[in-house]
Amino acid sequence: MNRWTRGGLIAALYIVLVFAFQFASFGPIQFRVAEALTLLPMVYPEAVLGIYVGTMLANILGGFGPWDIFGGSLISLLAAYITYRYRGSWVAYASPIVLNALLVSLYLRFIFEIPSYWLIVLSIGIGQSVVVLGAGIPLLRWVRKNQERFL
Repeated sequence: MNRWTRGGLIAALYIVLVFAFQFASFGPIQFRVAEALTLLPMVYPEAVLGIYVGTMLANILGGFGPWDIFGGSLISLLAAYITYRYRGSWVAYASPIVLNALLVSLYLRFIFEIPSYWLIVLSIGIGQSVVVLGAGIPLLRWVRKNQERFL
């Protein structure tokens, strides 16, 4: 499979997972299952753009406006790049959790009129941690084990 195809499939899978689990994908309390894919840049560099495109399209369809569309997508792009750049390090696992918790909370606080920034940081951070560590790590292990199938 070529890189463009794999990147496109990652973007498509991200969108499908966001909307299959839409009830948990948007809002101040979220467990966006698609975020399990954010560890894939450790194995596939093309996953960086796949995550970015998938996030942008999901956020366009999500309906929370320009901050979520552009801000959320750029945060995902930055986190995916850091995950790729520091693959093999704890930084790669932490970047999608920490960046989403600290930066997405900046605008979600105003969209949902939540008085405490740190409360929403905690909420997003917990959701990201559960998904990235609880589903992303097993996915990453499975992909590494079966990588020859996807070349």
